Amino acid sequence: MAMAVFRREGRRLLPSIAARPIAAIRSPLSSDQEEGLLGVRSISTQVVRNRMKSVKNIQKITKAMKMVAASKLRAVQGRAENSRGLWQPFTALLGDNPSIDVKKSVVVTLSSDKGLCGGINSTVVKVSRALYKLNSGPEKEVQFVIVGEKAKAIMFRDSKNDIVLSVTELNKNPLNYAQVSVLADDILKNVEFDALRIVYNKFHSVVAFLPTVSTVLSPEIIEKESEIGGKLGELDSYEIEGGETKGEILQNLAEFQFSCVMFNAVLENACSEMGARMSAMDSSSRNAGEMLDRLTLTYNRTRQASITTELIEIISGASALEAAK
Repeated sequence: MAMAVFRREGRRLLPSIAARPIAAIRSPLSSDQEEGLLGVRSISTQVVRNRMKSVKNIQKITKAMKMVAASKLRAVQGRAENSRGLWQPFTALLGDNPSIDVKKSVVVTLSSDKGLCGGINSTVVKVSRALYKLNSGPEKEVQFVIVGEKAKAIMFRDSKNDIVLSVTELNKNPLNYAQVSVLADDILKNVEFDALRIVYNKFHSVVAFLPTVSTVLSPEIIEKESEIGGKLGELDSYEIEGGETKGEILQNLAEFQFSCVMFNAVLENACSEMGARMSAMDSSSRNAGEMLDRLTLTYNRTRQASITTELIEIISGASALEAAK
């Protein structure tokens, strides 16, 4: 009813308005300012709609990434648990003494190639830097071997000169022992060491992982510790059969121990990466849902305010025309 009155009165007053000089009815605002004032409501609701659409798309991506991480975790978790039996006999025989004092130490840092997996990469980097400080000295040498793109990007900032070898895209293909043993062989050929300290994240659950350091000693250090009757003194109780000497056996044991420890460490770190990514993507999906709720409320309020303002303007215009009769 108000709209009909407004149109009728507008047609009646149109000849008198058109007869006036143009300068008398020109708005004091420029055309850009007028467009800005007239389009405020439509632009604000459009911005909110675009924002809601973006958040919905991000939520779909995070949910998909969570499902992919869960699938990969199920595939790797069983293999990681089974690989723990490979290195445990070596630890019982040769020991695992991370506090041993040697001249040449090599810190092998395992990280992921991709991000969006919480703080697992920063954690292993912090532990690696702590080991560097603990084992540094006037007559000591500490070097790094980096496995993974994320740790490489962080460590290159301040420890570029101490990195002797870096490997990336290890998890591009399904992990197997042959692949990791080739990596272990490359490390043994390219670095000189008295002790190898492997830093990785040991998998406990989807939401829990523990930064772990495993130590592999060189054959010379093992024989030296065995001779002085340290923690490795039980080696003398075993009889050596065949034509191999004790040094050759220790060399083979050290190489095989390092490959087994590396295989387990790579699988444990992959499980920790997938679990951390699942948790991160789940949190992101929940945050996106909460943001959508807030944006929906904002959009409804803005739309309601726009409708209310338009109704007030129409009713006020109709009332003014009724009063002018």
